[in-house]
Amino acid sequence: MTTPQIQILLVLFASLILFAWGRWRYDLVAMFSLLACILLGLVPEAEAFHGFGHPAVVTVIAVLILSQGLQNAGVVNRIAELFKRAQPSPTLLLASLTLIVTLLSAFMNNVGALALMLPVTMMAAEEYKIPPARLLMPLAFGSILGGLATLIGTPPNIIISGYRADTLGNGYSMFDFAPVGVPVALLGVAFIVLLGWRLIPQQRMSGDASFKLFQIESYLTEVRATENCNCVGERLSDLPLIAHDAIELLGIADANGFMRTIAEDHRVRAGDIFILRADPTEISPLIDKYGFELVTTATHIYEEPDQHSLMMLEGVLTRDSPLIGRDTRFLRRLSGRSIALVGLARKDRPMVPRLRRQIFRIGDVLLLQGHQETIDEQFKQLGLLPLATRPLRLDRPPRVAIALLSFGAAVVLAMTHLLTLPVAFTIAIIVYVFAGIIRVREIYSQVDWSIIILLGAMIPVGHALETTGATIRITELLIALAGGDSPVLILVLIMVITMLLSSLVNNAATALVMAPIGVAAAESMNVSPDPFLMAIAIGASCAFLTPIGHQSNTLVMAPGGYQFGDYWRMGLPLELLILVLSIPLILLVWPL
Repeated sequence: MTTPQIQILLVLFASLILFAWGRWRYDLVAMFSLLACILLGLVPEAEAFHGFGHPAVVTVIAVLILSQGLQNAGVVNRIAELFKRAQPSPTLLLASLTLIVTLLSAFMNNVGALALMLPVTMMAAEEYKIPPARLLMPLAFGSILGGLATLIGTPPNIIISGYRADTLGNGYSMFDFAPVGVPVALLGVAFIVLLGWRLIPQQRMSGDASFKLFQIESYLTEVRATENCNCVGERLSDLPLIAHDAIELLGIADANGFMRTIAEDHRVRAGDIFILRADPTEISPLIDKYGFELVTTATHIYEEPDQHSLMMLEGVLTRDSPLIGRDTRFLRRLSGRSIALVGLARKDRPMVPRLRRQIFRIGDVLLLQGHQETIDEQFKQLGLLPLATRPLRLDRPPRVAIALLSFGAAVVLAMTHLLTLPVAFTIAIIVYVFAGIIRVREIYSQVDWSIIILLGAMIPVGHALETTGATIRITELLIALAGGDSPVLILVLIMVITMLLSSLVNNAATALVMAPIGVAAAESMNVSPDPFLMAIAIGASCAFLTPIGHQSNTLVMAPGGYQFGDYWRMGLPLELLILVLSIPLILLVWPL
């Protein structure tokens, strides 16, 4: 190997390790990788930021904005109304929810589709007394499967199409992915509905018939004994605070604001702050009957005269939330003290520090209290997906017809090659703005800029993999591992590697890394690169083994009560099924 080849492989290997580690944001890792390539001379300085103007990057931006527009147009309200009328059985409900999110994610961002359906699913779980664990993992997997069907369904498809345009002169059209993606998605949904959900550990399904939206066992909550508390002077051992099995007393706040353990013979004093782990519904009797009060991160909202406008709402922290890595003080500043943090749930490990000392993480479920008129905008500002229905947006009436017609027209213009996809979608965005479907400031606030930076930075890195000849060396290694030069074996091996990477690394980064390798493998064996690119597109979207491979998986982890190891139980057989089905379909539709 030459020195540049060794250097680019070391940079790439270090990047993949950091992506999988997750300690640093992947957009930051991507920028470090790009800067390393520039300093090593692997990427010319004049071409360092060409990736940010790449058509694939522009298309991803447009899809994210249009996804928000479709959400604003009232699609979720229409879907919720249909479910209220249908009264389906549990199996039909699961099938309907999974199919709808699969269909939506074929034409909008995966996470956007999940954001639309998550409140509907939680409502349905409460209505039909179904444990959310039975519905939420299938919902997340369905949102991923739908992206296989179209060019815009998921960033890997857009990246693969853009890479083909760069190397072979033209990319894929809107429905070139459908002949393989649609059967794979439908079979995946059938597997999930008929068998897959049964593979979720039964202890996650143990919700009783009195399931409520706020019934999450691991909420960290604080209550204060007031002057009027009728328990002042009594021993803790005589109170329901610790006698109730559903309430776990973790400790008491000391004078310095830290938590310390407490003896059961402690006598309650006015001002005592107790740290509890419990379902918020179990804490209600303490407040109503015994005179305790909730300790929140913002107190002045309770001093407003219009108390009846206050409401509690749960939300899951998304990857692009400004709260990630911050504490409750930052939450207070960001919300202007107009929203109160009442509780916090995190399923993968216990929490014992004070609520105000928690550092927020992706997937945390926050129980917040605020005014009905503003909590909707607060959730968007804080980067939260709601687990219950939000207040109606009275300032923006539903415009489903205009939104769908504009979007459909853009797709037709791109399919007929009258306009390129980025230009057609940009026109649709302008229509959305003038129709009042999306506000100008939402164009900037709803774009996941971390994904855009990742793509813009990694495109030149992927190009360096080719220019240094490193892709040829990797291809030779793959052929040696396959024990020969059989294109079918190499195709299977590349798809398996892509699937494994996608469960550990962001799927867009996986596609960027594997696309040059796939094309190099095809060229070395003098076969068509299309089967390899399609296998990489499908493999990059098959992030079903872990909660970290795809944001949809992360977002349902806490509200579904899942553990890290729950995902592979349904995800592994699903990936094997996809592998067995997709390889013959790829070879049939895209011959070698």
